Amino acid sequence: MRKKIVAGLSLALIAGLALSGCSSRGSDSGSGSDATIKKGDLIGVALPAKTSQNWVLAGAAFKKSIEDAGFKADIQYANAGSPVPDQQSQISGMITKGAKAVIIGAADGSQLTSQVKSAKASGAVVIAWDRNILNTKNVDYYVAFNNYKVGQLQANALLKGLKEKKGSGPYNVELFAGSPDDANATVFFNGAMSVLQPKIDDGTLKVTSGQTTFAKVNTQGWLAQKAQSRMTDLLSQYYTGDTKLDGVLSPNDTLARAILTATKAAGKDNPVVTGQDSETASIPLIMQGTQYSTIYKNTTEEAQAAVDLVTDLSKGNKPDTKIDKTNNYNGVKTVPAIELTPVLVTKENAVEAYKGNDTLEALAKKG
Repeated sequence: MRKKIVAGLSLALIAGLALSGCSSRGSDSGSGSDATIKKGDLIGVALPAKTSQNWVLAGAAFKKSIEDAGFKADIQYANAGSPVPDQQSQISGMITKGAKAVIIGAADGSQLTSQVKSAKASGAVVIAWDRNILNTKNVDYYVAFNNYKVGQLQANALLKGLKEKKGSGPYNVELFAGSPDDANATVFFNGAMSVLQPKIDDGTLKVTSGQTTFAKVNTQGWLAQKAQSRMTDLLSQYYTGDTKLDGVLSPNDTLARAILTATKAAGKDNPVVTGQDSETASIPLIMQGTQYSTIYKNTTEEAQAAVDLVTDLSKGNKPDTKIDKTNNYNGVKTVPAIELTPVLVTKENAVEAYKGNDTLEALAKKG
């Protein structure tokens, strides 16, 4: 689901985020932990299955950051066939091994209540990473990019791309969202709809299928084949003959490529399609104008932010966190957060946005 700041973003992209500026110091948010961490202690990192490129990159990023900081690392991925029970078992194992901090990229943030309770009871610090852990007070911190803003960036990119590539509206569009077991998916979608719903209401956008709720447009498991199948079905039902599909809100790059595969097969070429994660397979498509946009969320930066948080705690420092009710409420509490800033990437700014990432910068320059 990673990042650098780009100047010149519209003020509209930060609408709805006014609640995010408060420090957690002195609040009643349940932030912080009495756990004692010292150099050489074991830090557990539980990650979902390797279903996207960024999850693959995360493991290596964490290993380097944790070891460079002077801690021991126990990094484990859930199995794709049984991600929830696998991750539950792995977290329990980390606690048994004596991990003093457990960093969790949740396979399903709604099904870890018992595990994080046990972690807290053992004296460990619990850090939700990239995805929030839901319906529990036993989460000390949340480290992630501002995911509501991600959705807003995607929506504004869709509108900008439609105007650039399709001229004046109204525009026929379809909406896709991520997996319902990923806490971020609804945040992405809600951020996007804060921008798109007024345009649907005033007739600028027409969702031809009428499918505009998260329940209708989600993609279980973030699986490409499910997105491709749904796009194919939508095209066959609602876009026959000369009916044009002008654009698609896609929540990430994997689904964007699947959507584009379906539109090409149906002869509905060149819709404006958004994305996220700056996957290497999508950068050439963006530079060629096939996929309109992505979001850059630097995995290494995100992993380092979590390890920096652990380092601060080991020094007895109070982390400077935000209480962001729009972005980080888990159903029980607003988890004190270290928020990073996502970057919208199109063909025009890709080279600049990816400076410092040799692989992505080279792909952008290659065009």
